[in-house]
Order: sequence, then C-alpha cells, then structure tokens
Amino acid sequence: MKVRVLGCSGAIAKDCRTTSFLIDADVLIDAGTGVGDLTLDQMCGIEHVLLTHSHLDHVLALPLMVDATAARRRAPVHIHALAGTIAALKAHIFNDVIWPDFSRIPTPEAPFISFHEIQVGQTLQFGRKLIEVLPAVHTVPAVGFAVTEGNGCWVFTGDTERNPAFWERLNQLNVLMLVIETAFSNREKELARRSLHLSPHVLADELDCIERGHRYPIYITHTKPFETELIMAEIQRFDETQVNGPNVTHDIRWLRAGQEFDL
Repeated sequence: MKVRVLGCSGAIAKDCRTTSFLIDADVLIDAGTGVGDLTLDQMCGIEHVLLTHSHLDHVLALPLMVDATAARRRAPVHIHALAGTIAALKAHIFNDVIWPDFSRIPTPEAPFISFHEIQVGQTLQFGRKLIEVLPAVHTVPAVGFAVTEGNGCWVFTGDTERNPAFWERLNQLNVLMLVIETAFSNREKELARRSLHLSPHVLADELDCIERGHRYPIYITHTKPFETELIMAEIQRFDETQVNGPNVTHDIRWLRAGQEFDL
C-alpha cells in the first residue's frame, strides 16, 4: 500500500496545502487543496473519495476535481461520508448555487458523483484495501480512518479533540503509522479546546492512551503555518521529558506534503 501526502496543513500559504491523502492510485481521503498537485491522469484514477467531515479545508477541491475529469469518466466518483457530511455537501456545495449538483447531472441516472453513507465501526473494501471508519470528536460529525492492506494499517485521526473511543480501538490494531492532528500551539490551547482540535498539551495526554509496548511512527498533521515550528518544539519538549519509563517516548515526526510511504 502506498500513501501519498497531497496536503497536511491547517491552512493555505506557499507550499502549504490542506488535507488530502492518496491511497495507492484509486482512493482519496479528504479533498483539500493538495488535490491540485495531481495530474489529470492521476485524478482520473481516483474512484473513491472518503471524507472525514464537511469543513472546507477537507472538501474544497472535490467539486473542482470532479469537474476537471468528468469528460473522461465512465462511472461516477463514489463519495463515502457520514450522513451529516453528505447533507452538508448537498446543502452548501452541490446546491446549484455554489456549484452544480453533480449528483444529478449530466442525468440523475448517470451522474458525475454518487453519495454513500458510512458509519463508525463500518469496514469498506476496495480491492485488497480494507478501510475501517473510526470515531472522531469535532464540531461537526466527523470520523477517522484505518486503512489496512496486508498485516498492518495506516491510521488517520481526522480533525479531533480528546477521544477515548479512538484509542480503545487503535490499541486493538496492528498500526504501522499514525497520522494525528495538532492544529494549535499551547498558547492557543483554549481556542483548540473550543474548536475541538488538539494542542501539544492535550496531545501528550492522548498519546498516553497508547498501550505500553506498542510503538510506531506518529506523524503530526494539520498544524497552522504560523505556528508549526512552535507546535513541533512543544511536542518535542513534552516527549523528551516524560518520566514514566523507557517505553513512553514516542517516534514523533512532522508530516510534509509530498511525502510518500510504502506500507
């Protein structure tokens, strides 16, 4: 399984693209601005789009990608999301005001996109890939995903705050790599709490939920560009000063757009 990081920033700026991951060549997880770095041929290879939630930084490239590739497609792009996310897309994006309703054109019988409702705990299968829908805690209905092909899985939290149910399930999985958000620095911890994002202080508490003896690379995503250096310094500081034994220090790294991982 190949995971390509198209975007992983919490906002836009030069070389900062918002959240999107390409799994192999056919599955897209979230559709932030990073999708724009794909060629038309690569976009045409995407058959399934899985959305963590409805916020603009995770969905804004979706209508543009479908529009760019519609003439070459023989089947609709399958969009998999929570019921609340689908309702938001229909009401606020594909509403014939912001963008045409691609679920009804060119015809209702053969549209450019089709919506498929998912639920937490459900497992989807695309070829050899199994994708489990994981719980997330955010200001709108939200999920994370665990993608398995073979013996281990790549896990993405999506946007989330404290989330005991996520860690309970994670500790049952053979995790090869965890991508977890940390949108704000500790000086913005109150904003992080109110917007249901993580700050380094809360991230430290969350990582304590990982069972002892479980170790895998942990990649930090969704940092705000102005705060990335501070966030990573704060994370490094707490990870170097843990006092609970040799198994506590984690392998924490900063995720970058353009990285590719073979798992």
